[in-house]
Amino acid sequence: MVAIPGSELLSTTLHIISQSLLLPVVAFLLLFMAYAVINFGEFMAEYSGRVRVNSKDLKNIINTLPDKNAQEISSLISKMRLNRAHIEIIKELCEEECKDLKMVESHARNLIEREELRLEKTLEKTDFVTRLGPTLGLMGTLIPMGPGLAALGAGDIHSLANAIIIAFDTTVVGLAAGGICYVISKVRRRWYEEQMSTLDVLMESVLEALKKC
Repeated sequence: MVAIPGSELLSTTLHIISQSLLLPVVAFLLLFMAYAVINFGEFMAEYSGRVRVNSKDLKNIINTLPDKNAQEISSLISKMRLNRAHIEIIKELCEEECKDLKMVESHARNLIEREELRLEKTLEKTDFVTRLGPTLGLMGTLIPMGPGLAALGAGDIHSLANAIIIAFDTTVVGLAAGGICYVISKVRRRWYEEQMSTLDVLMESVLEALKKC
């Protein structure tokens, strides 16, 4: 079989690039796993400190807002059992003067968008590990298999065994990191959707009360 000119050089270059990626892949997998474990601890802390407002409580809060000025609303909201971020957002809105309602509404939209962006950035981190963790795990599986199969052809069973161990370990770590972050992202996304729904209702109620200022 006639070899294509330059094919050996290309194959050698591909092999060098592929093998040089193994250490970075393993390093990133270790970082992802450490991040997943740390983030799981933060997730459990977030769960234990989470404030859930049901429809009945929300209705009671809304009914207490009419006929109150901005200062009274801010003071009242501070004493209620609400998400700490929501309290700070509503208090910041109440600091706006009631003279220009359009400016107050614009500021309310900006506060809601800013909170959405903050929550989205939190989800992006775990989503990133969810997608990239298994990918790096697959890379860590395939990269050592080439030299392992070459060692098998040469009768070096020990090198083959080491290659298979690395391949399995990287796969497990990649899937574990991705799986943990997937669960965290899934649950947090539901939490944040509920929080934003509650915040939207509260902001609408506050705006209605401020219109009467």
